[in-house]
Amino acid sequence: MTAQAPAEALVRRLREGGRTIAVAESLTGGAVLDALIAVPGASAAVRGGVVAYAADVKQRVLGVPAELLARHGTVHPDVAREMASRVRVLMSADLGLATTGVAGPDPVDGHQPGEAYVAVVGPGGERLVSLLGCTGSDRATIRSRTTDLALATALRQAGDLLG
Repeated sequence: MTAQAPAEALVRRLREGGRTIAVAESLTGGAVLDALIAVPGASAAVRGGVVAYAADVKQRVLGVPAELLARHGTVHPDVAREMASRVRVLMSADLGLATTGVAGPDPVDGHQPGEAYVAVVGPGGERLVSLLGCTGSDRATIRSRTTDLALATALRQAGDLLG
């Protein structure tokens, strides 16, 4: 599956419901936002995004608490949740979507390549999913799978929000 099909469905769903999304990305490096804005009419649903690749950017730009980053590092479900929550507020969006993890080739803070977390936060609650089965995959595959997972997760959350 390419990222385009879920991106199109997500943008359509958000537009139909009059809702918006903002994205905070780490290991996907802007791929999620790129897939969304490639959809014609995305400007009605996509508020913007932040690529917060470094820990200090996650802290200074998004406001992820320093103590959380010090305790868990950048690859943790709570970090993904904070990124999603904070980009949602920062950009006045209905949904906040975030990705963080390790694309490789080297481990980060004891986390192996292929470990990734996606969080979606909105008025109807939050959804957090992990990608752990990508161990041994190459960097491009890990990033692509995480992008697909992020879009599919946001689409499910948008469905819950909009009914």
